[in-house]
Parts: sequence; C-alpha cells; structure tokens
Amino acid sequence: MRQFFRVALRYWQGETRWRAWGLTAAVLLFVAAQTASAVGINRWNRVFFDALEKRDASAVWAAASWLPLLLAAAALSMSALVISRMLLQVRWRENLTRRLAGWWIADQRYYRLGFLTKELTAPEYRIAEDVRLAIEPLVEMAIGLITAFVTAATFAAILWQVAGSAEVTLGASTIVIPSYMALAAILYAAIASLAAYVAGRPLVARVAKKNETEAHFRAEMTRLRENAESVALIRGDADERHTAAEHYGRVVAAWLNIIRQQGVIALVLNTNSALFPIVPLLLIAPKFLAGAVTLGAVVQVVAAFSAVQAALIWFVDNVVRLAEWFASVTRVDELMEELEALDIGTIMEGDTQIELGESEDGAIHIENLSLAHSNGRVVVADATVAIPQGAKILVAGESGSGKSTLIRALAGLWPWGSGRILLPRGQSVAFVPQKPYLPRGTLHAILLYPDSGRQTAETTITEALQRCGLGYLERRLDEEEDWDKILSGGERQRVAFARLLIQKPDIVIMDEATSALDEGSQESLLSLFEDELADATLISVGHRPGLEDYHDQKITLERRPAGAQMTSRRIGKSLWRLLRGRKAANQDEAPS
Repeated sequence: MRQFFRVALRYWQGETRWRAWGLTAAVLLFVAAQTASAVGINRWNRVFFDALEKRDASAVWAAASWLPLLLAAAALSMSALVISRMLLQVRWRENLTRRLAGWWIADQRYYRLGFLTKELTAPEYRIAEDVRLAIEPLVEMAIGLITAFVTAATFAAILWQVAGSAEVTLGASTIVIPSYMALAAILYAAIASLAAYVAGRPLVARVAKKNETEAHFRAEMTRLRENAESVALIRGDADERHTAAEHYGRVVAAWLNIIRQQGVIALVLNTNSALFPIVPLLLIAPKFLAGAVTLGAVVQVVAAFSAVQAALIWFVDNVVRLAEWFASVTRVDELMEELEALDIGTIMEGDTQIELGESEDGAIHIENLSLAHSNGRVVVADATVAIPQGAKILVAGESGSGKSTLIRALAGLWPWGSGRILLPRGQSVAFVPQKPYLPRGTLHAILLYPDSGRQTAETTITEALQRCGLGYLERRLDEEEDWDKILSGGERQRVAFARLLIQKPDIVIMDEATSALDEGSQESLLSLFEDELADATLISVGHRPGLEDYHDQKITLERRPAGAQMTSRRIGKSLWRLLRGRKAANQDEAPS
C-alpha cells in the first residue's frame, strides 16, 4: 500500500493542506466531544441507579433533570462528527480522484496503458469506484480506531477506579488481582480479535477476486453495448448470451466463496455478541453479592467493561470491511504502479526509446526509426526519411507492416523502439483516425473539438459544413445529441474534414480517413489539400484506389524478417486525373 498512501497523503500537503488539516482537527475535536459525552452518561448511570437502590426520589429526579442536557450533548457531538467525517471523505476522495484521473488522462496514458498490460482491467472503474471504496472506509475506520483507543483508555481508568481489585483464595493463600475487570476486558478482546483474524484473513483474497470478476463482467457488457450494431447484424446474440453467462458465472462463484468465508466470520462475531453482555455481569456479580459495590457501580462497571471491550475488539467488528477496503486499495495501488511504470519507462524491453524533438527547417524528419511491439518484436526497422513542408505523403504497405504503428509514433503515442522523430517547431498538428471521435455535446462544439471554447465565426463553420457535404446539418448546430451514434461512418469522416477546414492545421496525419466514403466523396474531400489546405503537410495511410492522385510521394513499408523496410518514390499525376480535372465541391444535400 506504499504507493497508494504516497499519493493519497498529498492531500495534507500543497494547496489543499489547510482544508485537510482543518477537517482533521474538526474530526478529532468531535471524537473527543463524543467520548466526553459517553463518560458523562456512564457517570449518570451510576448516580441514577444508586438513587434507585436507595429509593431516594429527590435524587432520582435530580439525576433525571440532567439527562436531556447529556443526550443533547451526545446527539450534537455525534452529528457534528458525522458531518465533519463525510466532508473529509468527500474532499479527500475529490483530491485523490483528480490526481489519479489527471495522471491517467494526461500524455495519452489512458491509451498507452492498454499496450502495457492486459491484466489491468477497467482503470476507469478503479478511479471512479475503487478510489471511493478506498477512501470512505479508511476515514471511518481511522476515526473508529482513534475512538476505540480513547474509549479504551478512558473507560479502563473507570474500571480501575470503580471495580477495584479481585481476591482469589487458593488453599491457604490469597491472590490479589489489581484492576481485574480491565485485565479481563483486554484478555477477552485479544482472544476475540485473534479468532476474527484467523477467520477473516482468507476473505481479503476472495473479495479481491470478486471485484476482479465484477469488473470483467461490466467490461463485457460495455463491449457488447459499444458493438451492438455489429453483433446484431451478424446475429451474434446466442454467442454473446453464452459469453455473458460465463462471465457472470465467475461472479457467482466468487460470491459463493465470499459467502462461505462470511459464514465462518459470522460464527465468530455472533459468539462474541452472545458473550458480550454476560461476561462483565459474571465478573462483577461476586463483589455485588458480597456488598462490596452498589447497584449503580454494577451498572457503571458493566457499561465501562462493554465500552472497553467494544473498543478493543475493533478489529473483530471491522474484519469484513478491512478485507473489502484492502482489496480496493490493492486495485488502486496496481493502477498507480502501472502509471508510474509508464512514466519511468520500465515498460520497455530494452534500454532504448523513441526520441521526440523539434526540427528547425520546417520539415518532418524520421531518423533511424525502429518500431517494436511491447514484447520486443520489431515492426519497422531503421527507417529514415525527410518530409518537406507542404509535401503530400502516402504511406502504403501490406497489412501488419507497421503503417498504423508509424502514425502512432508520429503522434507520440508509441514509445517502443528507437530513433528520432522531429516535428517542425511551433506548427500545429491534426490527426484524423479512421473513426473520428465525436464527444457528447452540440454539433457546434464537436466541430471545434478539442478546442471547443475557441471563438470562430459562424460563417466559417457553415462554409466548412457545406464544403464537406454536411450543409443539411447547419440548422442542428446547437442541438445536443449523441452524434457519434446519430451520424453514419461516412458522416463522421466528413465531420473530421470539416474540423480541418475550421482549424487549418499546419500538419495533417490521417489513418484510413476516407475508408467509409464513396470514391466521389473521397475525391471531393481530398481535393481540400489542393485548395483550402494546400499549404498543409499531409501524411496519410490508405489502400483505396485514387489516393495516389492527391499525394506527391509514396512511402511503402515492405515486410522483412528483421522488420519492415521503408522505400520511397515520387508520384506523378495520372493522365485521367489531368484530363478530368478536379471535381467540384460536394453537393449540399441530405442523404436519403
């Protein structure tokens, strides 16, 4: 848990330290107030029952007059403790979630983490849910532990003072046991805690296994939802139902293991609950029968013994919560370790890593670049090429030759390998994947993404829509919809080109960006790089016919045993392309 606490305890440092220490002080203050009110009620019990034993009506009613004040103090201190405790939980969780989510999202770690390990499931669930399950019980258990310590010390002193010593006669000798009630409470708590530890220890691994199977099951349901159309089209219902049942069967099996262990723990806890009120009565009864203590003292001693014993068996009462908490902390800790490994480069099989830098001449330089998978297998070997500013480059090659991996490396997403990639200083870069990302929100914000807050003239946006064949969506610019599901694959790709027209990047890197378009639409959109985006440097991956007509140079990745080799050749305009000229802008009409 070292990594977890190293990050989590930063809440008490930096900008949040004043709030953190203030809430901590408030919690401790109200813990002390709650203990003080409990001591007051304990003392009141002795006074009240002594008055009952003496049948002193005036003393009974005098004691009763203090009860409302004691109850009000207890209620207020408990309420204040609950509020301060919940505030500490919320603020601490907020701080840790911000740190962890920011760490995961920044520098594309959310993307690269998928290549690091296949065992690390559902990092988003670990951030959203396991952080909560790690922080909230931790605060409650820490408060409980502090309260238990203070309570045990306070009421042990009461036992020492009120119950006194016990005398045990063995033959002709008498043994005096000082503060026997306090010692008995400690001994009883030690035995109960040891039994709870033995019964509860196996639960930790079983809860962790349960959380893992639950995460797998949720991931399968999410995968089915995200691929619903593809599954429905190929009638994969039966297979998906079988897969879901199989995953949920593992969830049930994990829960059954927990239930069996919970049964053992319940036996220990229920035995303790049955003995809890009886033991102090049996221990104090001889002194009461001998007239050494009053009835009020008996009630006070029993209550104090119960308070000490309850405090000392804190572990017994919290063994299940400790197991669940430890399992959640472990999952958060695993995510932190993987993120740290990603940062310090321990994911690399060797000692080399792709160096990203800036070029001074406006060109893109790829120097001695080798790309490898995370397992060390080389995909591209020793590639060197210079791409001048404004060039239009087509990257081709058979499947598996490393084209998409090269695009990821240019985007800074692929660390495995060696060599250098130098991008022009101060130039903006736009990446257009095969399936463009459309966030939730208005179409207006989507077209400006990822800089949705930028000020852009409405005419610029509408002209971009019309130029890319999406003019029929002008009237819906301010509608907030799930556009990723509403628009077809071809429309999403048109949106990506409209973004390029609006943002006017200096460098455009595309990966199968026209795969969902017909040839006429592809021709219309690629002609942007001869007109509106003529000054932009273009690097695109694609196989479709007609792509060469819009590029000046073709780089081909040829698969070799030691890794794909890069060859380059100039591209001339085809005769058919020269004769027919560039096609007019795509018509502004809605699809049927």
